[in-house]
Amino acid sequence: MITENVLFALGLTLFAGLATTAGSLMAFFSRKFKPSFLCASLGFSAGVMIYVAFVEIFVKANESLGNLHGEKTGYWFTVLAFFAGIALIAVVDRLVPSFENPHEMKDVAGSGSIKVDNSARLHRLGLFSALAIGIHNFPEGMATFMGALHDPAIGISIAAAVAIHNIPEGIAVSVPVYYSTGSRKKAFWLSFLSGFAEPVGAVAGYFILRLFFDPAGSVFGLVFSAVAGIMVYISLDELLPAAEEYGRHHVAIGGVMAGMLVMALSLLLLK
Repeated sequence: MITENVLFALGLTLFAGLATTAGSLMAFFSRKFKPSFLCASLGFSAGVMIYVAFVEIFVKANESLGNLHGEKTGYWFTVLAFFAGIALIAVVDRLVPSFENPHEMKDVAGSGSIKVDNSARLHRLGLFSALAIGIHNFPEGMATFMGALHDPAIGISIAAAVAIHNIPEGIAVSVPVYYSTGSRKKAFWLSFLSGFAEPVGAVAGYFILRLFFDPAGSVFGLVFSAVAGIMVYISLDELLPAAEEYGRHHVAIGGVMAGMLVMALSLLLLK
């Protein structure tokens, strides 16, 4: 049963990570880019992740640590781990130069026309975007894996949200590489490798944590709370700003509310 849970969690992480390839295919074969749809989708993804992080993951981490250390001390540990997760992903984000950071990029595949007069710069942009996305996807893979390992329903929700936000990341990698080299194959494989960092992160996390992991122990609660922090940071620092870039403010917020509502209803149905 444990092996089945691990394989299921790895499968979800692989699905979420390789959604970057879907972004590549959309960029190659879509005749018309629709910013409003992407805006709503990114907002929806943010709503799912924020709701799951606060309503499910943080609460369960607090319950686990509270049962072990007492209500007050357990809550302190939960809060500290939550902000440690935020600090971890913020440091990762900080280490990526702003020009190459896919979450601070200008309109690469957007509604405007793409200028192809500087192929060397575009090629460099695509390569560094692939590297940056790979770095960001590593902790996201751990978050998806940990959520699925604890609760398959939560894992499915996280994987779906991560997959949605990986689609524009695939676009961010593939479009500049394709327009600078003319090679769909190269652009596709670079986006594939950047997304593959998520299952790699899950595998690395599994082998590291299984030395210490005890569902009834402190490590579970601390890691789970850190995962919630990572998810909130991704939502507020990456998903919502990207949604605003691709569409109107109220479309993005409508997506957030819809994501929260769908997540709430799905969790109610699964109880």
